[in-house]
Amino acid sequence: MKVVVLAGGGGTRLFPLSRQDYPKQFLTIGGEMSLLAQTIHRFLRVVEPRDIVVVTNHAYYHHVQIELRKWGVEQAHVILEPDARNTAPAIALSARYCLDLLGCSPDEVLFVAPSDHLVRPEEAYAEKIREAVQVAQEGRIVTFGIQPTKAETGYGYIQAGEARDNGFAVRRFTEKPDRARAEAFLAEGGYYWNSGMFAFTIGCLVEEIEAHQPDLAQLLRLPFEEMLGRFAESPSISIDNAVAEKSSRVVVLPFSLYWNDIGCWDAIFEALPKDTEGNVVAGDCIPFQCRETLLMSNGRLVAGIGLEDTLVVETPDVIVVARRGESQKIKEVVDQLKQRKRREAVEHPTQYRPWGSFTILVDAEGHKVKRIVVQPGQRLSLQLHYHRSEHWVVLEGTARVTIGDEVRMIHENESIFVPKSTRHRLENPGKVPLVIIEVQNGIYLEEDDIVRFNDEYGRN
Repeated sequence: MKVVVLAGGGGTRLFPLSRQDYPKQFLTIGGEMSLLAQTIHRFLRVVEPRDIVVVTNHAYYHHVQIELRKWGVEQAHVILEPDARNTAPAIALSARYCLDLLGCSPDEVLFVAPSDHLVRPEEAYAEKIREAVQVAQEGRIVTFGIQPTKAETGYGYIQAGEARDNGFAVRRFTEKPDRARAEAFLAEGGYYWNSGMFAFTIGCLVEEIEAHQPDLAQLLRLPFEEMLGRFAESPSISIDNAVAEKSSRVVVLPFSLYWNDIGCWDAIFEALPKDTEGNVVAGDCIPFQCRETLLMSNGRLVAGIGLEDTLVVETPDVIVVARRGESQKIKEVVDQLKQRKRREAVEHPTQYRPWGSFTILVDAEGHKVKRIVVQPGQRLSLQLHYHRSEHWVVLEGTARVTIGDEVRMIHENESIFVPKSTRHRLENPGKVPLVIIEVQNGIYLEEDDIVRFNDEYGRN
């Protein structure tokens, strides 16, 4: 068996914590591990790291690599989609990868899962995966159906038919319904939430794509590298629409474990532990006479007074306040921000790079202040800026700094000045993260004022 983890999505429903350049699979919710790391960790109960394939895109490649390194699963494979074409092409590409590069046979089972869901308990989940694999080996397409607990409009639904293979044949899939239809499904019974998890053999997947998606099938016949090069020609379609809704081989297995797709702030409220008044409090927050309210701080003190059924989320550059039950509308707010070309819709205050990360602390006319973290053994490119000078102050660790022809070691509580139009490089030769404060001064302070002369990460 191979596990395919889909980690290319850029959801907006958890704004402002999640942004286009830092989507929810990299967020840490309900523990120390990101949602992506939690997903991979769950699968280690049934496979080795080398049996896991993570599908993402170029924008998130370094995020994924950082997570794999951090949690000791570097042996997992990473596929980079050249274009965002939805889940069916991503899964087809991973199947081709498994056939060509991992030496899998058509009888190999792929278990496909999103990278940003919560599932527990983990051992029971591992047993459900093994059950799904057994059914998939009989030539079925297997999906898990979540027993609905309310008339949820944010999920797709699966209607179960006759009993088959420890579960039920699928009568039909329904996209996210309106409230009245969701309530009708709940009253009628026999409906499950669509979990987005699937299991099938590679051969079964290929046969169903051949039968129902001839354009994608044509690409799937190509060797992996050629398919990758022509990936933009793939139809943009989900695996549900492309195959599951059309196939007669789909079986839904009822799934009674705890599952949460973390699709909105209401879902996070449900997932996190609560105080005696039903409040979720995360970060530096004070709830005063609040009930059934989420207060989340990512820096500043947040005080809530007399709030009920309210969501308050603070980040360094955005504060969102919403009524509970209305958080699905955050996507519409983000769409408005994009129309207004607001940076906040896309950029997170913390930006990740192959060498580490930086957080913008101050962004004002003529100057910008960043907190930069360089991981051990990493270094930035040899570069210069035409429009700004920089002043570096070391807070933690030791820096090796190149300025012009001079190389110096800078230690904690020491600083150095980088003039405009001067080649320079920052490195961390030590064993602990290097943390510096960078103060930029100049008439133009954007990231595209970088001329690279030498870069280990291919960004020249």
